[in-house]
Amino acid sequence: MAAEGTLTPGEYIRHHLVHLSNKKQESIVDFSVINVDSVVVSSVLGLIMCVVFWLCARKATAGVPGRFQAAVEILVEMVDNQAKSVIHNATSRKLIAPMALAVFVWIFLMNFMDMVPVDLLPSIWHSAGPAMGFKDYLRVVPTADLSTTLGLSFSVLALCLFYNIKIKGLGGWTHELVTAPFGTSKNPIWALLLGVVNFLMQMIEFVAKTVSHGMRLFGNMFAGELVFMLIALLGAYATLSLGGGLFFVGHLIAGTVWTLFHILVITLQAFIFMMLALIYLGQAHDAH
Repeated sequence: MAAEGTLTPGEYIRHHLVHLSNKKQESIVDFSVINVDSVVVSSVLGLIMCVVFWLCARKATAGVPGRFQAAVEILVEMVDNQAKSVIHNATSRKLIAPMALAVFVWIFLMNFMDMVPVDLLPSIWHSAGPAMGFKDYLRVVPTADLSTTLGLSFSVLALCLFYNIKIKGLGGWTHELVTAPFGTSKNPIWALLLGVVNFLMQMIEFVAKTVSHGMRLFGNMFAGELVFMLIALLGAYATLSLGGGLFFVGHLIAGTVWTLFHILVITLQAFIFMMLALIYLGQAHDAH
């Protein structure tokens, strides 16, 4: 962010949309690139989540709960009820329900980083980063990074494959891959053709669910981050070019309104991602 005061609006936005990475990306898909800022922020938030739940479990009482314990109990009960409505296997819920709770809270915390003033942490990094030998880039919303959201959705895919094999057996799931959704035929030629079509349809379904699962969260959070940048630019323009006044008041009103609306968005996106994960895992338990 060197000489940020001289940046044009386009340069300002482009700068804020660059990740602190280990290397420059050479192609559209480059698995050697690691967005260090997303990894660090998401890891710290995950650690905070674990510590908070650990403290709650440690201080939990069987009597009248305090406000914090009551809030956590309401959250746990909500997620557990959603898991019971989709996952009918009690043994599977012992893993899936806590996982869904962790996914919901973790994604909410990552989304909540969008509530931090857009220039606060990057301005601190502007001084600290280069002094430590790092580049002057920092994005603090991990879910506005496609690598993060697709990583989460591919993790859900891996669990779906695991439960497909665990519940149906390798043979049963393989049979399902070539017989659903169009069934099969007693005629060997038609059975082969239908098997190929069924298998391709199953692969398309897995890929479509996984990609849309991650892209939905990324798209909403990226758009929210971009709007906050535009509101920040509006405030800077009103203050520096128009002398503040009513334009600056409009900036404050726009920022407040969008922040209040975005609180609903970040919560809803975390809930939707969790519910889709539960639904996909529930489908892995059901036979076609």
